[in-house]
Amino acid sequence: MPNSLHSQLNFFSLCIRKKNFWILLVIDIALLIAAHGCAYLTRFPGGFEASTFNYPFAATLPLLIAVKIPIFYAFGLYRGMWRYTSLNDLFNVLKATSISFFVVVATILFVNRFDGYPRSIFFLDAIFTFLLISGHRVAIRFFYQKVEGSRTLVASRHHEGKKRLLLIGAGDAAEQIIREVKSNPTLPYTIVGLVDDNPGKIGLKIHNIPVLGLVEDLDEHCTRANAEELLIAVAALTGAQMKRLNELCRQTRIEYKVLPGLGELINGRATIKAVRDISYKDLLGRKEIHLDQDEIGNFLTSKTILVTGAGGSIGSELCRQIIHYQPAHLILFDAGEENLYTIQMELEHELNFTNCCPILGKIQNFNLLSTIIERHKPSIIFHAAAYKHVPLIELNPWEAIFNNIKGSQCLVEAAIIHKVERFVLVSTDKAVRPTNVMGASKRLSEMIMLACTKEKWDGSLTRATPSQKTHNTIFQAVRFGNVLGSSGSVIPLFKRQIELGGPVTITNPEVSRYFMSIEEAARLIIQAGAMGQGGEIFILKMGKPIKIDKMARDLIRLAGREPDTEIAIKYIGLRPGEKLYEELITEGEGIVPTLHPQIMVLRGNGKTYTEINDHILKLKEKAKVFDGEGIKQLLKQLIPEYQPEKPAT
Repeated sequence: MPNSLHSQLNFFSLCIRKKNFWILLVIDIALLIAAHGCAYLTRFPGGFEASTFNYPFAATLPLLIAVKIPIFYAFGLYRGMWRYTSLNDLFNVLKATSISFFVVVATILFVNRFDGYPRSIFFLDAIFTFLLISGHRVAIRFFYQKVEGSRTLVASRHHEGKKRLLLIGAGDAAEQIIREVKSNPTLPYTIVGLVDDNPGKIGLKIHNIPVLGLVEDLDEHCTRANAEELLIAVAALTGAQMKRLNELCRQTRIEYKVLPGLGELINGRATIKAVRDISYKDLLGRKEIHLDQDEIGNFLTSKTILVTGAGGSIGSELCRQIIHYQPAHLILFDAGEENLYTIQMELEHELNFTNCCPILGKIQNFNLLSTIIERHKPSIIFHAAAYKHVPLIELNPWEAIFNNIKGSQCLVEAAIIHKVERFVLVSTDKAVRPTNVMGASKRLSEMIMLACTKEKWDGSLTRATPSQKTHNTIFQAVRFGNVLGSSGSVIPLFKRQIELGGPVTITNPEVSRYFMSIEEAARLIIQAGAMGQGGEIFILKMGKPIKIDKMARDLIRLAGREPDTEIAIKYIGLRPGEKLYEELITEGEGIVPTLHPQIMVLRGNGKTYTEINDHILKLKEKAKVFDGEGIKQLLKQLIPEYQPEKPAT
């Protein structure tokens, strides 16, 4: 017996034993009789005596019921919980009614060619059937929402107070939130009103919740409605708009939250569960990234992909973004046990992606890299592993040589030896005219990558493997600035200082940096990786640089405090290796736009792999004896634009 038929029979036998099924069935039969009676009386207003037809009313009813009830069952009208009637359910009623109409008409036409049957009565019967059957279902939902729901709500209020919530915004997102709160009495909110910037909406209602007035009068409306919490229910706001709403909410001195942007919501569906505190990312207000899904799909789908630094800020977000494109296998490589375990558990248990393999190890271990790549045969490598903390690396420069430079070199050579299709290096804006060891080490990583492009490759390998004069691996780098919320970001430090009551420490009032969200950075890295032909350094458009001083003041205000008065700001001078302004390109690098509006590209040139490797060998010797000054001098020889700066005050 087919599984579908077997399940149908099981469900039917279950229905027979259920009391609600029989009640609904009896009511439907009564409604079908009433619908046909209404159709007859509409056709013949004078009643049965006024009919010129010898119409067998009573004899027709069994035919109608025998046809309609099985069709209703086939369309699932006895499967749903009608307290949750939706438009889709009503559409099923319409389809079932239409099919049954055609079946009844065809049957009567076949039996006696409508002898004694007025044709219009069956059209009317179909209309009344739909109205009565669907009306009954809607009535059930209305009862549970308005009557039973109100009883539950009263009981809930009796045992637990609900916050009086005022919504900012009277659009689609607000409508979804209102509907969710009304349909779920267990939620700890009761919505008392809405405000909006559109004067034409004042006085209108959404699900019986009134639009009280304009957003600019928010404080007054909060007082009138006795609101206890605010929710910014607009899923698409610019940074300037969010700053304005944040300031208006702050002036009310009551708690306020925000819906995430549509890019963060599943299927763009606003839900009360997604509500969160306003973050600096909201104030940044960067536009949603639009990706070439087909190009990325061809790039990632069904491929085996290796991500180094998979437990870090960028690496973990790359993993989250990559699995959306259904890779065949994802190799997670990281030196940190806790970070590696965390991203593995998130992918497997929260994001339901189980085709991943965690590898605990260091990228300086060439034998491990070679074994892993040979065993799993990745098509693509995203190299995100690196030390990125500028002051720490400035104090421990040998670690940049071991990890950032030697590690990148090991990975590049392993990729060539084992014929990896594509290699994407995650770089940084600090590689541009570097003033610190970290930036210089990332610039040297770029130079290694560029020297390994097919056009410049001289076949020089440092490993004990057969020399390869040619290879087909596509090498490219992606360069961008700071990301909000990363492990090296200043924002967690500022938040912690604010929680402790200050002071918030800023190196210099004129310091500015480029910022983007981690999600945005990861998406653009993947997009750039799909675009590359080899030898490119892709530059992500970071927008305008942001002054760190202004960022700190905004974060203090987000926390409901006032800078300088409630939370002190202290200027401590630039740290070792830091500079006032960051750059994304060096003058004369020859940057050009790409087909993607937020990605630019430059083609680098430089030394051969043999020349670079000679310097790297010397750097390794200096690193082994922890000679920081010697390392810096060698870096200056190899990277002329590297100019270490003394800390400014």
